[in-house]
Amino acid sequence: MKPLICAPMGDPAGVGPEILAASLVDPVVTDVARVLVVGNTEIMKRASAIMNVSPDFNEVGENLEGWRDGAANILNLDNVDLAGFAYGKVQAHCGKAAFEYIKKSVELTMAGKTDALATTPINKESLKAGGVPYIGHTEILGDLTGTKDPLTMFQVHSLRVFFLTRHLSLMDACRAVKKDRVLDYIARCSEAMRLLGIDNPSIVVAGLNPHCGEHGLFGNEEDVEIVPAIEEAKKRGFNVHGPNPADSVFHFALKGAWDSVLSLYHDQGHIATKMVDFERTISLTLGMPILRTSVDHGTAFDIAGKGKASPVSMVEAIRLAALYAYSFKRANV
Repeated sequence: MKPLICAPMGDPAGVGPEILAASLVDPVVTDVARVLVVGNTEIMKRASAIMNVSPDFNEVGENLEGWRDGAANILNLDNVDLAGFAYGKVQAHCGKAAFEYIKKSVELTMAGKTDALATTPINKESLKAGGVPYIGHTEILGDLTGTKDPLTMFQVHSLRVFFLTRHLSLMDACRAVKKDRVLDYIARCSEAMRLLGIDNPSIVVAGLNPHCGEHGLFGNEEDVEIVPAIEEAKKRGFNVHGPNPADSVFHFALKGAWDSVLSLYHDQGHIATKMVDFERTISLTLGMPILRTSVDHGTAFDIAGKGKASPVSMVEAIRLAALYAYSFKRANV
């Protein structure tokens, strides 16, 4: 049976409902997955009309009662103030609704009623306006699943990239490159890939400095922090390599030299993946009891409600969730 992917609708005022509506009728999605939308039926119907698609919406209950194969099944939370609703604007009720879709989706997936999560964009300002005490998806998911430090992995085509640091200044990110942290991430990233069904996964660590520092000529982080971490990880049995210069490591990983790359800071890995294929760069949140994939773009308020949003990233997010869902669940039994 095809995996059942839970898709929270995202901020109603953003492009999330539009890209989700278009994805529901895309053969790439329908061939590999069943999808449960958690959102608002009326907003999804409006989004479908905007995108000129016609999903056959069918409302179901929390235990999936009323499910109809072949339909666009939706759990309608009916929590949008339609009288005061407008596209492309920060609205408190939309931020609150977006959070409630995520919360319900996490509950369903944690309970085993759905197999994985594929999320649409939310807006930080809308969350704040709605009194939601989180800055974004990662923080919400970490708290709701009891995960202290979720892992972020990007996948684009065959290239998988983990991140040692995420939202830090470049200076702070460089300071965070310490032996213990690198060693910990090598172990955690290797385990995350195993949960995705990759046996004896190989991981390569990207260098921090140009040419990996040239033995101290351009910085000593490789010699002092990164190489000792890699050597210790090898002693512990991990299939780890590097450090390899960041100007070439992503290219060779894309060609299949390793299963994944550990990027040392946000833009190092983001630029590499998005240059391969911007729309098909998908974010996976790992290290949690459930698997989550996501588009890697925002609510795009400037084009929301205009039918201009591309569903490619959402289609790919659902496809990857379906690809990994059963391996992830089996490994977590």
